[in-house]
Amino acid sequence: MRKKWKWSNLYLGLLILLMYLPIVIVVVFSFNESRLSASFTGFSLKWYEALAADRDLKEALVNSIILGAASCLLSAVIGTLGAVGMARVKYKSKGMMEYLSTIPIMIPEIILGMVFLVFFSLLNLPFGMTTLILAHTTFCIPYIFMMVKARLVGIDKSLEEAALDLGATPVRAFFDITIPLIAPAILSGSLLAFAMSFDDVVISIFVNGPRLNTLPVKVYAQLKTGVTPEINALCTVILLVIVLVLGISALAGKKTHKSKDGE
Repeated sequence: MRKKWKWSNLYLGLLILLMYLPIVIVVVFSFNESRLSASFTGFSLKWYEALAADRDLKEALVNSIILGAASCLLSAVIGTLGAVGMARVKYKSKGMMEYLSTIPIMIPEIILGMVFLVFFSLLNLPFGMTTLILAHTTFCIPYIFMMVKARLVGIDKSLEEAALDLGATPVRAFFDITIPLIAPAILSGSLLAFAMSFDDVVISIFVNGPRLNTLPVKVYAQLKTGVTPEINALCTVILLVIVLVLGISALAGKKTHKSKDGE
């Protein structure tokens, strides 16, 4: 039987084209020989060579990696403990507390950035890596919290109870039973949190110090002086990093669902 044509397929194709065509153009023009982005004059890797020789961009890349790793680690610890704690307590306002835990990812970034700016100013914290880590950790926690919370729903509580009956302490049971079962969810949420931290611009601008730049902020600053193929090359590198991290996150999430179905 021939499949009937559906207008929804055309709509989906046009939507995908409009979403990804600009990204494809940026990637293609990162290999442009000409400095102007108006026309493609030939294939060249010189802009990637110029990118590799740019010390400021290298420093910004290192700062972004340090920021992403630190905020990801802190949010993984806090988000995991919060999700496990929420799963074990029972009180009337539990649903409200879970909802409040996800607010940072629902508030517009510009508002969240202004809140952090005022809060850190009141605390007299010097703006720099410390304020960046605190701000990024705050909006990264909900990603890990939700992943771990969803994973805990499918875990058989009798496994941990059996470990306690066999003489294990609550701490030993947590590390030997609970952590291995929720590890894929923690990894998936952590990778997603790292991608969001690495890609953030708005909040970083509000809480960044004058002598510190992250990679997305550096790109945004250079865009004001005009788009060059070096910017295109940098965006292509960032895109590859984000796609790689999200791909690993998706694989970890798939592993979580498989293990959940196998129980």
